[in-house]
Amino acid sequence: MTQEEVIEKVHFYAKLRGLSKNTEEEYVTKARAFQKHYSKPATELGLADIQNYLYYLLTERKLCAGSINTYNSGLRFLYQIVLDRPLETTKIPCHKNNRSIPDILTKEEVAKLLQVTKSLRDKALLATIYGAGLRISEAVSLKVSDIDSTHMQLFIRNGKGGKDRFAILSGNDLDLLRAYWKEYRPKDWLFTSVSRNKTGSHLTPRGAMNIFHEAVAAAGITKQVTVHTLRHSFATHLLEDGTDLFHIKQLLGHSDISTTCFYLHLVKISEMHVKSPLDSVNMSGPHA
Repeated sequence: MTQEEVIEKVHFYAKLRGLSKNTEEEYVTKARAFQKHYSKPATELGLADIQNYLYYLLTERKLCAGSINTYNSGLRFLYQIVLDRPLETTKIPCHKNNRSIPDILTKEEVAKLLQVTKSLRDKALLATIYGAGLRISEAVSLKVSDIDSTHMQLFIRNGKGGKDRFAILSGNDLDLLRAYWKEYRPKDWLFTSVSRNKTGSHLTPRGAMNIFHEAVAAAGITKQVTVHTLRHSFATHLLEDGTDLFHIKQLLGHSDISTTCFYLHLVKISEMHVKSPLDSVNMSGPHA
């Protein structure tokens, strides 16, 4: 079996199991990288090769635990599902992912980010991601018909886990999207590619990332941020403004409230409007 035949089988089994397009592409990317590293098809490689590859990613590429685990998952799918070659998973354990508190953009930084975008399309894209708390894949997959101005919501199709949901539509974003539509006239996909060889196709996640990082640089923002930071900022700002955690869960499309609870760690103490119980204790005495 050639390397490309292996990749075709990954596509086949991903579709057969009803995996989302994003998960399918993730598994394909990992399978390609693994085979390219050895210049051999996966059928000629085994457990020791997987171990050495993951060790390489950890020590040479210095990938974080979360990234290592995505390769681990992709290779387990490749061997156990696609190639029907069971692995001793204890020999390729997942890494403990110590989730650190990410940088969050302030509302002022979001405003500056939107002000320096190169085009109306780019501004509308970033405003929609932040204004609705979308994942990058959800934003680039939006269609013009997904805008429901009557109920002020966006229809998110095939989100994480293959679930559909509705997201909030900001009034400011609606005005911006209307101005964008008048100038660009997108017909099907809301955010279309401006590349000549991709006319009519939607913007890619990579394209959206480039737009975001260009705006970050132009705005002079030095925080360690990604496009997903806009989603984190959306949730954190809602929480700071007093929005119920359950409502934030629904807006983000989380399956479990414990996932949403992570945002409690991102809220600044100054925004909680609470006082330490020590402030109500009478500390007068000989040392006062």
